[in-house]
Amino acid sequence: MTLLTKFCAAFALLLLSSSILAEARLLVRVEPANKALKENVEGYVGSLGERDVESLQRLQRVAEGQAEKAAQALGYYQAQISTEVDEADPPGLIIRIIPGEPVRLRDVTLRVEGPAGELQAFRLPKRVRLTSGEVLNHGRYEDAKRHILNQAARYGFFQGRFTRQRLDIDPRAGVADVELIYASGPRYRLGTIDFAGDVPFDEQLLQRMVPFATDSPYDSELIAELYQALRSSGYFESVRVDANPAEAEQQRIPVRVQLHTRLPRTMGLGLGFSTDVGPRGKANWTRHWANPQGHSYGAEAELSAPRQNVGLWYDVPLDPPLTDKLRYAGGYQYEELADTDSLSRLLTLGPEWHSKLESGWQRVISLKWQHEEYRLGDDAGLSTLLMPGISYAYLKSDNPLDPSQGYRLQFDLAAAKEGLLSDANVLHGNVVLKGLTTLAQKHRFLGRVQFGATESNGFSGVPPSLRFFAGGDQTVRGYDYQSLSPENSDGDKIGGHYLFAASAEYQYSVAERWRVASFIDQGNAFNSLDFTGLKSAVGFGLRWVSPVGPLRLDLAHPLDDQGGVRLHFSMGPEL
Repeated sequence: MTLLTKFCAAFALLLLSSSILAEARLLVRVEPANKALKENVEGYVGSLGERDVESLQRLQRVAEGQAEKAAQALGYYQAQISTEVDEADPPGLIIRIIPGEPVRLRDVTLRVEGPAGELQAFRLPKRVRLTSGEVLNHGRYEDAKRHILNQAARYGFFQGRFTRQRLDIDPRAGVADVELIYASGPRYRLGTIDFAGDVPFDEQLLQRMVPFATDSPYDSELIAELYQALRSSGYFESVRVDANPAEAEQQRIPVRVQLHTRLPRTMGLGLGFSTDVGPRGKANWTRHWANPQGHSYGAEAELSAPRQNVGLWYDVPLDPPLTDKLRYAGGYQYEELADTDSLSRLLTLGPEWHSKLESGWQRVISLKWQHEEYRLGDDAGLSTLLMPGISYAYLKSDNPLDPSQGYRLQFDLAAAKEGLLSDANVLHGNVVLKGLTTLAQKHRFLGRVQFGATESNGFSGVPPSLRFFAGGDQTVRGYDYQSLSPENSDGDKIGGHYLFAASAEYQYSVAERWRVASFIDQGNAFNSLDFTGLKSAVGFGLRWVSPVGPLRLDLAHPLDDQGGVRLHFSMGPEL
């Protein structure tokens, strides 16, 4: 054999192997068009793999049978199905289907008997359309059975069974009858809760974390809530909750909880940056549990060029301990205000009662004693106030880190009475409203409104911590931090009685974690409620959703004053 002959033979073999390796095509044609039927047939037949014309011809009868099953699964028992092999390169198998009239449901009986039938939550979902006149769909029939069994498992009907499960089909008449009857049997209940493992806490504290009472009707969601409650307590490194129906006695399921306590102390250090305060460092130290009653305490500090503070706190869990606590807090803060000639030294001390109401509102009732030494331009003062206060906050969000829908409401009110460990009569309030909505997954709209007010019988005696300044990342971008404020006769910014700030922002997602934004901000601090002198700014920015929350980089330009573009950088949740 010559070299040329060997080369030709090898080339022919290569072409032959290439044609064999080519994946055959599946073409499903339904007349009239029926997308659901087409996709179901494609799913039943699946990939044809690497086949030649001859192997596709052998596959024709099998493919016809698979297509017939796919059509019957959607109620088409009179479908006309034919196949042919396309000998092109690569080859293909063509399946042609004329569905005909589908089988429709005639008599439908769906019934849950026993205690489950009286349970409002034990219902078929609306998407399981098994009603007279609907086209027969075997998938929906199986979904209905599966849903009933899943509901029974969730709500503790562990002795339940189908006494009737019948699907009668008359293809010629084009009708089908369905009968599903489920006898639930008794509903099991949750028995005693036993805690084991490395547990240095009082049994009473652990039992107060349980979100259900002993002998409650079984619900697997309650078991999940118990797990989440223990994990979110901050006391445990690992949690395991077992409620095995096989161990039930007289339909009472014992709940066994295995716990492993976390390290009692942690320390954290961090660095950050925002345009308002520049570079900043943070540190915190926490003792997560100090005694069998679950008390905890800690310290935190922040250091930046204009502001330095340190705080101490001691928490006593109340009932329920996961949401309610009594906190004793104190702290010291030094801050340079508005410009380098104004400053504040603030010492605070007092208890706070934190609680979560049944409505979902977070409430804080406080009694804060504050002693503040300050200088505003040429004015200096010393203020001592004892201020009882109350705060309400409500957050609805579909994601704690990067929500797409939600809103936040915040209301704060505090007061001091002259003569009751206070130098002046002061009433201080603040309201913040934030909202976020997303359309078509890419278009995000954010809104924010803030209003604050301080009333006093002598405003000169009100310390800077209770006065209002605007400008910066959180109020009116385009202006320096605390640069918007009433001024004294020397031009020093001394803070105002009132604050109004509003913002509207549009964001567009350009990639999974990247967004571009445009916005308009408006606001100022005032000494009267006529709000004359509102300042406005517009700008655009870039958002990156980091693992710790969105990072925001903005360029803003003031509309009411001379000035160029100001850069703003900040981070944190948008609600």
